[in-house]
Amino acid sequence: MSNENRVAAGVDVGTECVKAIVANAAGNVVGRSVVPTRGYFQACVHEVLAAALDDAQVQEKDLAGICATGFAASCVSQATTTATETACHALGAFRHHPGAMTVINIGGRDPRVIRVDEAGRRMEALAVRRCAVGIGTFLMFTARHLDVHPTRLQELAAAADKPASVSSFCSVFSGTEILERLREGATREEVALGCMYSIAERILEIGGFKEPLIVTGGVAEYFPGVIRGLESQSGMKVTMVPQPLFTGALGAALKALEEAAAGDRKAP
Repeated sequence: MSNENRVAAGVDVGTECVKAIVANAAGNVVGRSVVPTRGYFQACVHEVLAAALDDAQVQEKDLAGICATGFAASCVSQATTTATETACHALGAFRHHPGAMTVINIGGRDPRVIRVDEAGRRMEALAVRRCAVGIGTFLMFTARHLDVHPTRLQELAAAADKPASVSSFCSVFSGTEILERLREGATREEVALGCMYSIAERILEIGGFKEPLIVTGGVAEYFPGVIRGLESQSGMKVTMVPQPLFTGALGAALKALEEAAAGDRKAP
């Protein structure tokens, strides 16, 4: 396949879902897929990559490379290279917003604040304290106990006059607080708003924010109320990339394309 027709794939193996992107030499997405994380990671990887390739109408043998990232990147046996989540989210966000920025990656485990330079390189990455991981799981737990689809949490929160107190910075203890607030008579709306504020507070505690603030990750896709919470509590404008769930996979695909191009330059 000629350089201009080159395609590569990125696979982001997360704790809540597995994402795959196929991108062409221009960095444009030509195929994508996502599946919930369940059973064996390897089976999810096979399923999501096959679906993304089908969407792109290419075969695996046509790929210039496959870059794996995420919690279970080691389970992508087809990978030709791997990259960290922070590097991939920096690259993916840079594709949408070229320039220096602060990327707030809100994924299923722990949010990270990533400083990105004018070339799209990750300069620094800061994370929450160890006991505050599991934000995505925490919100899924909340939705289940409030008996709503996760995407309706913001709808509930918007109807609340005041937030219920969900103050713990431990994801496990926060789940217990939700049950206690419901037992005490707090409305579903108040609990939903309290959870949004709790998540925003955890992220803002990380620090290191410098505008523009760009948000990536699955939590941003499924729980946009967290972004509103960040804006209201920080006083800064927060922008979400298109389809933030796929940002890591996009960055991984771009990384695979970069390495393929570098290989061409080294070839005699």
